[in-house]
Amino acid sequence: MASEPSGVGVSESGSLPPPPPQSPVDKLFAELLAKAHEARPRDHLAQLEKAFRFASEHHKLQIRDSGDPYMVHPLLVAHLLADMKMDLVSMETGLLHDVVEDTSVTVEDVRKNFGEDVARCVDGVTKLSKLDFFSAEERQAESFRKMLLAMVNDIRVIIVKLADRLHNMRTLGFVQEPERRERIARETIEIYGPIAHRLGMGKMRGELEDLAFRYIDPAAFEEISRTIESNRQTNQEFLDRIRQMIEGELRREGIPARVESRLKRAYSIYQKMKRQKIAIEQVYDMMAIRIITDSVKNCYAALGVIHNEWRPVPGRIKDFIAIPRPNLYQSLHTSVVGPEGRHFEVQIRTDEMHRIAEEGIAAHWKYKEGRKGPANDDQRIAWLRHLVEWQQDMPDPGEFMSTLKVDLYPEEVYTFTPRGKVIVLPRDATPIDFAYAIHSDVGQACVGSKVNGRIVPLRYTLRNGDIVEILTQPGHQPSKDWLAIVKTTRARNKIKHLINASERAKAIEIGEKYLEKEARRLGVQLNKIAHADLEKVAGEYGVGKIEDLHAALGYGKFSARQVLQKLAPQQIKEEPPVAPKPGPGEHVPGTPLPPGEHDSDSVIRVKGVDDLLVYRAKCCN
Repeated sequence: MASEPSGVGVSESGSLPPPPPQSPVDKLFAELLAKAHEARPRDHLAQLEKAFRFASEHHKLQIRDSGDPYMVHPLLVAHLLADMKMDLVSMETGLLHDVVEDTSVTVEDVRKNFGEDVARCVDGVTKLSKLDFFSAEERQAESFRKMLLAMVNDIRVIIVKLADRLHNMRTLGFVQEPERRERIARETIEIYGPIAHRLGMGKMRGELEDLAFRYIDPAAFEEISRTIESNRQTNQEFLDRIRQMIEGELRREGIPARVESRLKRAYSIYQKMKRQKIAIEQVYDMMAIRIITDSVKNCYAALGVIHNEWRPVPGRIKDFIAIPRPNLYQSLHTSVVGPEGRHFEVQIRTDEMHRIAEEGIAAHWKYKEGRKGPANDDQRIAWLRHLVEWQQDMPDPGEFMSTLKVDLYPEEVYTFTPRGKVIVLPRDATPIDFAYAIHSDVGQACVGSKVNGRIVPLRYTLRNGDIVEILTQPGHQPSKDWLAIVKTTRARNKIKHLINASERAKAIEIGEKYLEKEARRLGVQLNKIAHADLEKVAGEYGVGKIEDLHAALGYGKFSARQVLQKLAPQQIKEEPPVAPKPGPGEHVPGTPLPPGEHDSDSVIRVKGVDDLLVYRAKCCN
């Protein structure tokens, strides 16, 4: 009897045929599974496989600008997240991050299939491209608002977004439209690079900035890259010699350490050229040495070894171990004049500091399955919460985006309270910014300041190391002039809020008096008009409450007579009555100023404005 045919063919030599070649997509996913499996059991990876199948099905007809199947992009994003040792929710989000934006899938579909955490993260990284906005700028601003809010609730949102942006930047050369390339690159260097910096992700930030720089200023990028490349061998030989000298000195002193050398990144060099207004030939410290040791004590000991060997450059020694940056970065920095008079920079840190400097928030909190991220009191997240609070009062998309860029990446100065607390402020900040950084009540009551024991004006520019004391007076109100002085969004928003509240209170008082005076003139008894009727009229004018109606009258948005006409139509005829001649020094609000009255001590005539209530400040003479 003939045997049943086998499903597997056998060659004449008796060996099995080679397996069919894997597609690039399947190969990438197999490699992703292997990375994920390193940190967790195989049976925990079912959801990751499900996310891959789900995304593959919905992206199957899509092709990237590079010509690759679309699924290559989310897979490589997930690979970046796996390399950062992120959790499964992050990797699943990486695989699914474009399904809502670029396919018919909804956030609810993601929630049903993958749970609340993945749905929240996918929603957080999804741009608002399917909603209608008045302009592209408004769409961009609202998309960033949405992302910032999502970041506060789950920091994995921005880590996935940064991985997404990094892979997009690596493949930006395949985008055909120059304007689109530049827009994406500029957004990267102005928003995503600074966010990575704020989260302490130095490695991510450096690559994002260099990739973006290539497209924003190609000529400058080429010039700097050419200079780096032409001097690479000479510089590397110099660095190798320096590294060996340092290793020998550290060994003699019994300091355990490893010494690394590197050439600085193109964008870092470009920033220095711009900041110091110098040509590339005048950038002397393109080279850097990094010493990584086992303890803080040995960091300072290594600094002593370096300064004993070479002369330090004055003003270039920075201690970020004693005073960490807001993103928790810690290192000792110094620049020295080495052999042949060549300058180079030295960074000294511990292994833990190095890990945090390179990977930031992704390194400091190793993600356990089911955990959303770092503790709420973490400084990086505190900064993020403050950023969201400050930006919420900015309806104008242009103002939102410009202040977001300033807040994300300020050049910082480190100042101190008299008790030694460090207050980090943007460059050119003033004592007013310092006062609001301490507390909004201190800012509001600020009447003066002392810096290093000396009284200085409120517009004084604070410098690194300044000890600042704020002089306060209870009941003091901020001045409108402060808006031209302050540098921080926090201070500006608080000042605007208080000034607007004060002006509104005055407008309510003026509007109420205006309405009462006009009612007396027209013979309308306001005290007999029902509260509900006043609220109804306020609603008709679209202002909501009675106090809003008074404020609108005070601002001159409409006249009291119009309001009274609605409240007491039987008592007031449709045609306006002849205005009575005001007495000396008196003007009836809502009526034109009579000719010749502009010389009166109590009246101000505004040319071209006939129906505006004007009150003169007490200080006017």
